[in-house]
Amino acid sequence: MSVAVELRHISKRFPGVLANKDVSMSVETGTVHALVGENGAGKSTVMKILYGMQRPDSGEILVNGRAVHFKNPNDAIDASIGMVHQHFMLADNFTVLENIILGSEPKKGVTIDFAAAREKIVAMAAQYGLEIDPDVLVEALGVGQRQRVEILKVLYRGARILIFDEPTAVLVPQEVDDLFNALEGLREQGMAIIFISHKLDEVLRVADDVTVVRQGSTVAEVKSKDVTARQLAELMVGSELPQPSTQGVTRRDLVALSLNDVSILTSTGGRDLISHISFNLHAGEVVGIAGVEGNGQAELVEAILGLRDYTGSISFNGSAIDHLSVAHRHDLGIGFIPEDRQRQGLMMNSPLWENRILGHQRSKPVMRGFILDKKATITDTARIMAEFDVRAPGPHTLATALSGGNQQKFIVGREISKAPALLVASHPTRGVDVGAQGAIWEELRRAREKGMAIVLISADLEELIGMSDRLLVMLRGAVTAELDPAKTTPEQLGSAMTGAA
Repeated sequence: MSVAVELRHISKRFPGVLANKDVSMSVETGTVHALVGENGAGKSTVMKILYGMQRPDSGEILVNGRAVHFKNPNDAIDASIGMVHQHFMLADNFTVLENIILGSEPKKGVTIDFAAAREKIVAMAAQYGLEIDPDVLVEALGVGQRQRVEILKVLYRGARILIFDEPTAVLVPQEVDDLFNALEGLREQGMAIIFISHKLDEVLRVADDVTVVRQGSTVAEVKSKDVTARQLAELMVGSELPQPSTQGVTRRDLVALSLNDVSILTSTGGRDLISHISFNLHAGEVVGIAGVEGNGQAELVEAILGLRDYTGSISFNGSAIDHLSVAHRHDLGIGFIPEDRQRQGLMMNSPLWENRILGHQRSKPVMRGFILDKKATITDTARIMAEFDVRAPGPHTLATALSGGNQQKFIVGREISKAPALLVASHPTRGVDVGAQGAIWEELRRAREKGMAIVLISADLEELIGMSDRLLVMLRGAVTAELDPAKTTPEQLGSAMTGAA
């Protein structure tokens, strides 16, 4: 096989951050080459350099053996490089065909030759197993189909080197299988594919070769058949892989949270969103809530936080809170780590010190009396960044500039810093790498030891089993089982979640 693209000693510095330092990798034609590393390790930056979105401070790029210097993505496209971004760049009110040809419209005289474009797209879709109706509006497509449109966009422009940035992050398992089938077809056609992911089981399933970066530098390049997921993870973090676990019993007598016959009724007369849920949670205890997504976990969280009306009663530290607002419950000592950090937990285009204020705008150090204490807020933001290893230049850095793992660590730090009596942690490690995952587990362990009560919702069964003192299984809005994590395997928990057990 020939080398399609080679990166040699790439370095890139931003103000206050060394994003890449001596990154090298070599990608052969007809292969899938995975690029893995912790969030913030420099993966996305080096790929943006390859795609012409950033220019390196030093190093060189070779495409098919020829040195290239990209000023912008158009230069990379001209060199047969295409990038499928994690967040799709499609116009919902345009058809599939219009999205694919946008900016590269075939002409017939002075008009666009839609017939030629349609013929080419249909042929390409069939060739690569990416069949899709070219005349449907993008707004009518599901996530997996939208990703097909993104892939066809880069293929339409003649790409032979394809960069996939976290392509499975938003896909359900069936869509992941469809994507991997498409990647196999592209590989067989001689494409060179760069696959960025933190899901190491998927990396080992789809990739031929793997380059590992740590703290901005290449630390290993291996054949996927020669390593395990654990070995890759340890290369990424530079130490032994952390495990989700709690040590000892820290449960106290105080009942921090009590739900009694809580239901959320539907207005349509169908099945209740949650139905007759009762349980007690003690201080110093973690109760894990397991369930296939859509079985009432999100609605249960909303009831506890006061975001939804419900029947039954909820008590916090011995007092009923049913009549209290979201803000009042938060002020009493209920903290929240949301499942979607960007939509629910952060103002992405605001600096970190302003994000420190969210949900805490009535308490110290954010407020001094009735006045915002900006200086104290900035100082406390710096403290959170230091204590929770949030890697960014400083409190004035925009949230959007942080990697996903660092965004998540900031939210965890913000919520735990107030030392709430109860923490509702909804998918606290979703979408983060193994290093950030281990750091978040450690913070939850420390909070539990100090007496914090934690409701843990997660799709990671090993996380639920390892971090919980008790497991409640939700199915169709009801609690259908209570399990002892010490005696439960992921397979048994999965069976209970689907009703098979």
